[in-house]
Amino acid sequence: MINNIIFDKIINLIDKNKISSVEVADSLNKTGVLNDLRSLNPGKFVVGKVKYIYTYNESNWPLHEQIENIEENCILYIDAFECNNRALFGDIVSKVLMLYKRSRALVIDGFLRDAHRLRKENYPIWLKGVTPLGCFNKKVSLPDNIKYKMEERKKIFDDSIMVCDDSGCTVITKENINENFYKKLEFIELQEDIWYYCVDTLKWSTFETICLKNYLKDDNVLPKILKDKLEEYQQVK
Repeated sequence: MINNIIFDKIINLIDKNKISSVEVADSLNKTGVLNDLRSLNPGKFVVGKVKYIYTYNESNWPLHEQIENIEENCILYIDAFECNNRALFGDIVSKVLMLYKRSRALVIDGFLRDAHRLRKENYPIWLKGVTPLGCFNKKVSLPDNIKYKMEERKKIFDDSIMVCDDSGCTVITKENINENFYKKLEFIELQEDIWYYCVDTLKWSTFETICLKNYLKDDNVLPKILKDKLEEYQQVK
């Protein structure tokens, strides 16, 4: 069971310091990135709890059913199974989700339509792409093979934490929502500060800084505040 205190602590740290999806992926040992998803509207940064819904077989009927009682103030991750690159929905559903259901962002493992309206409204949306071709609004039965995939994916995404920005989306799964990962995030921020100091102030090369890490070999290189913080987090793996 997730500790709500550390859950909120991680979200607050990422939000306060605007820790990017890149830095979060680095803290996860280069994992957690959702492939092929890009921001529809640039300049957005969102972090929050994830709620998972899905649709399938070229129909958005299951999606409409699930959003009836969707939890507010969450990043909504929407899966598409066998929808064959059809748009899951467009402007009307997006408006309902963003304004009336108060979703923090929409992350769609598929396509949307009404791109002109979605861009005009400047919604925080991450997706595979846009298309004029929509799904059908028809009631469909859930096949066993899709049900199995959905249940496995829901275990991963539901109640996870996601960070979305111009680089893409990175998910922090439940097994990583702990104090140790919080320390990793603090460390990755410190490492970025040290690297920029070495490159910008000391005029070191990126090879000296990032590969050789020469700042670890000379106690007199870093300012005291960076040196003290580095010693504090030296054991973070």
